[in-house]
Amino acid sequence: MDKEDIHTLRLMGEIERNSSPSQRELSSNLNLSLGLVNAFLKRLVNKGYFKVKTMPRNRVKYFLTPKGLARKSKLTVEYLRYSVNFYKEIKNLLVSKFREMEVDRINSILFFGAGEVAELAYLYLQLTGIQLVGIIDDSQNGNDFFEFKVEDFDRLNQHDWDVVLLTCLDDTDRDVERLVEKGVSLDRIATL
Repeated sequence: MDKEDIHTLRLMGEIERNSSPSQRELSSNLNLSLGLVNAFLKRLVNKGYFKVKTMPRNRVKYFLTPKGLARKSKLTVEYLRYSVNFYKEIKNLLVSKFREMEVDRINSILFFGAGEVAELAYLYLQLTGIQLVGIIDDSQNGNDFFEFKVEDFDRLNQHDWDVVLLTCLDDTDRDVERLVEKGVSLDRIATL
């Protein structure tokens, strides 16, 4: 499933929930540029997935056609398959990484990043003897993460951890660089 299909599915879902949103509302709700929303809407209307009815005050109402409903259903199934495969890959990656850590006698780790990957890592970590001692994510400092409070980089100063595991996959090189700048040696940084 490519990005365009994901955007199309999200757009169809948003319009199905609210049949007369403005393009600005769609842009904001979907975190897409206004121009991209406009292009997608035109394409979906031209393909026959939506009918458009003009409303007073320069508004339009979108109606999902039977063809559009069929396309949305197909995209939903594809997205579910994609998601299941993604989670299987992440599970295998995490289980393998934790086995390596156990072989290397790593007993305690910090997570770096408090997103969905961290949540999955936490769940699979429970199958090991490795203990999570904290989680660092300066953008979510103070938020709850299971029984932990998310902390900022100052958490690195506590010496109760063996390795920092990057649980944010957005920009691994940047995150490794940030950790090294904070004094963490490369041999104490684990990536997925």
